[in-house]
Amino acid sequence: MTRKGQGDLLTLLLAAVATLLIEMALVERKFALFGGGFGQSQTLDTPAETVLFLLGAVGAHALLFGLFFLLLRRLHGREYDPLIFRFNLLFFGVAGFLVALTAKFELLSYFSDAVSFQLIRNLGGGSLFDAFLFVLNEGALMLIGLGGALILYGIVVVRLRRRGNRTLLPAGRSPLRWAVLALAVAMPVIAAQANGVPDARDGLRRMTAYGLVNRLLEQLTDFDRDGYSWYSAQIDRHPFDASRHPLALDIPGNGIDEDGFGGDFVFTGADPATPAPKLPAKRKHLVVIVLESTRADALTQRVNGRPVAPNLAALARAGSSFPHAYSHVGFTTASLKSLFSGALDPRVGDPSLFSDLKANGYRIGVFSGQPESFGDISAVVGMRKAADIFVDAETLAHERAFGFAAKGSLLVDETKILAEFDRRMGDPGPWAQPTFVYFNFQSPHFPYHHPGMPDMLGVDPLPRGDISAANARGVQQTYWNAVAYADSQIGAVVARLKALGAWDDTVLMVTGDHGEALFENGFLGHGHVIEPAQTHIPFVLNVPGLSSDRPLGLSGMRSILLQALGGAPAPDNDAPVFLHIGAVDTPAAIGIVEPGGVFTTLALGTEEMWFSDSGRRARYGDLNGADKARADRLVNEWARQRWMRHLATREAARNAP
Repeated sequence: MTRKGQGDLLTLLLAAVATLLIEMALVERKFALFGGGFGQSQTLDTPAETVLFLLGAVGAHALLFGLFFLLLRRLHGREYDPLIFRFNLLFFGVAGFLVALTAKFELLSYFSDAVSFQLIRNLGGGSLFDAFLFVLNEGALMLIGLGGALILYGIVVVRLRRRGNRTLLPAGRSPLRWAVLALAVAMPVIAAQANGVPDARDGLRRMTAYGLVNRLLEQLTDFDRDGYSWYSAQIDRHPFDASRHPLALDIPGNGIDEDGFGGDFVFTGADPATPAPKLPAKRKHLVVIVLESTRADALTQRVNGRPVAPNLAALARAGSSFPHAYSHVGFTTASLKSLFSGALDPRVGDPSLFSDLKANGYRIGVFSGQPESFGDISAVVGMRKAADIFVDAETLAHERAFGFAAKGSLLVDETKILAEFDRRMGDPGPWAQPTFVYFNFQSPHFPYHHPGMPDMLGVDPLPRGDISAANARGVQQTYWNAVAYADSQIGAVVARLKALGAWDDTVLMVTGDHGEALFENGFLGHGHVIEPAQTHIPFVLNVPGLSSDRPLGLSGMRSILLQALGGAPAPDNDAPVFLHIGAVDTPAAIGIVEPGGVFTTLALGTEEMWFSDSGRRARYGDLNGADKARADRLVNEWARQRWMRHLATREAARNAP
């Protein structure tokens, strides 16, 4: 190899190594592959995972830059200027790759817990537009920088061409061609190995070059074009039958097991519907308080000898509590839709608590520390349409605790919310009319502290930058302090209702939208793992005589509230509480909670089952006896939920104008 050829390859090596190191640093910063962080449930914590990740990341990156080198060499022709070639290699290779990384990571710049676009949609309330709002200013700066870089490129190329340093490329094949060919052969083998190691697989798919390679392999091996292949996260075991693949809708009674779990599905019927309520002539007021990210164990938690939630505990003692209440999905938007609609996956126009009470002559007030348009919550449950008074984090833009633009990060302190309640509903006169008030208290949301929040428990709240697994105890105390602050505001609501003379005629309900893992199992956040910390929530009413030990999901609370207001008793429902991560039709994991708070879960990407009472973990295909029957109860409940959704979709299409 000539000295010029060696210089070209050295430039290639420099470009590839520099961009790989930069991307790995960004990936670690954003996704915490090695260190863990908020919302990160999958880390590279074993030597085998780390080695496999490095093989895939380095191999794919080298393949991408090797192909780019060969393409650029061909475009320059056999007679070329080495300096211009190397400059183009660095400019379009390094700068081009960095522009792609900038676009990719600026979109996620405030989502240190993001692991996929599906998660961004969840955290952004289903809207990618809201995610883009995070980076509006940064995007403009990127465009300015790109324009400047192109001008600089033109100036440099013009000056290099004036030097006229052209040379003839020697005949013969470059050894780089054989290296690229070897990598092209090796990558399918590495990808196949990585596919069986979930943490390595998911880490690699966050790397740009590997993502491109794996996507190509998926397309090449998706023989029946059903969206699943030999290289998808869930391997297609029927690659030439488009009706059978992972997550295929299981058609009941056709003798075919479309999704590969539980055999042919037998549909046992839909959940009993909650009828439109007919409330008594003398109607009680209803106040619903939703505590963001609040776990069920807040009722009994103590920090430094102080109870975290004395007001919530007092309500539970005097009224009714449901010790086994759960969030179905672990995300705010879906949880609130289920709470108010009584359905797992409601649609715009479906019955809801807001339409129920509006039809019964209620005055309705909404006072929320979050934007209720977030994820179309308000539209789906008819919130703003029904409300006589509507106050949320969008209408109180000047009162926000943080300066972020996207809906997922808006937060208004509870004292500001209650001040608006005093101003708009603090006159006792209108309370002669039955009244429904919904409060949403956001203080327990990550980062668990905001300016002006007092120290309730004798702790030193951590600033956002210090939240890490190394400070787990401090993170937990900071979180519980936020819950304690929200609980103090429950007391403030009760005091106001008493001052208005409305307390004795009020049904007060307090619940959470989901829980929060606090590094107990190495994870911080919610909505990623089906476990008690992330799904078990409080559900307390000030009305005695309604307590139940049976498992209850958020979708079951509407009927209980209507019963507490004097409507028909809540329908009996012995079905387990169904839980899922991701969409019902395409979840990453599913679970059920049965009597006693017993969890059974299935991670669909690995087919690993978890039985909470025994702690046992095993692959679905290896089960037998009682464990197999229990696993199939979970699979059948998932199939039932999907089939009900399918029937509802078909009915809606049939009735559409």
